[in-house]
Amino acid sequence: MARILLIGTYLSVALIGIGVLLMVATGVSPLDAAPPFDPARLASEIVAGDPEGFLWLGIIAVIATPSVRVAASLVGYLRDGERAMAFVSVGILVVIATSVVLAVGLEG
Repeated sequence: MARILLIGTYLSVALIGIGVLLMVATGVSPLDAAPPFDPARLASEIVAGDPEGFLWLGIIAVIATPSVRVAASLVGYLRDGERAMAFVSVGILVVIATSVVLAVGLEG
């Protein structure tokens, strides 16, 4: 489980670092207003080398890493027959999913 957190952290830092380097290279100021998050544009921004795409993907990785760890723990608990801990893991994932749905709803 620690490996998931370690890999997720390194990936997040690398993506955000690339985004910052691209900001410096293209002359984008960190004080400029942040562009809105648009998942539909994320892939094209990455391919185009836009700093925003790398920064958003890094932020997504930071947010997703703990959720992936909880999901992996859930699988382990189910495999080991630990129903109480599996129930707790499901509860945590429900709270995370509810937070995401509410945040998206408030944004739109």
